[in-house]
Amino acid sequence: MMEDSHGQGDERQDRQFAEVFLPHLDAAYNLARWLLRSDHDAEDCVQDAYLRAYKAFPRFRGGDGKAWFMTIVRNLCYTQLKKAQTHESGESFDEEIHGGAEAAQAEELRRKADAETLQLSLGKLPPEFREMIVLHDLEGHSYKEMAAIAAIPIGTVMSRLARAREKLRDEILASPETSHGM
Repeated sequence: MMEDSHGQGDERQDRQFAEVFLPHLDAAYNLARWLLRSDHDAEDCVQDAYLRAYKAFPRFRGGDGKAWFMTIVRNLCYTQLKKAQTHESGESFDEEIHGGAEAAQAEELRRKADAETLQLSLGKLPPEFREMIVLHDLEGHSYKEMAAIAAIPIGTVMSRLARAREKLRDEILASPETSHGM
């Protein structure tokens, strides 16, 4: 009898876990794919993150399940990048990048760059910049959510996103497909 009631509790916990985290698998894969730049590595990372989240689920106290899961994915990606010694060094902070034309630049990029050029250019960015663009521009996370996922202050999120957009713009403008029209 004791096993039956324990089994029902496990079943309920499994259902709750699936309800909280299954909807976020695509977003997690998207982040992992852009950070690791490999479909296979991204699949492995998300699978590992899902297993870790499942094991830690009894300690999950509710709240934003997506941010909690994306944090696990992000941490695993950066661990894998460090192990592979492919983690590129960060850029120094540049105040001039933070101009009011940020939104206008992003819109200009959307109009001028086709999907392939954008993907190639995004792939050339260091992981910490790709991460910001994927989380904000592709996945629609707020600055607050991004700060929680990346475990950095909101100001750092904002400056890193601005620098990432500037670098992405430079990459797109330097690409052969867009440079002849500029």
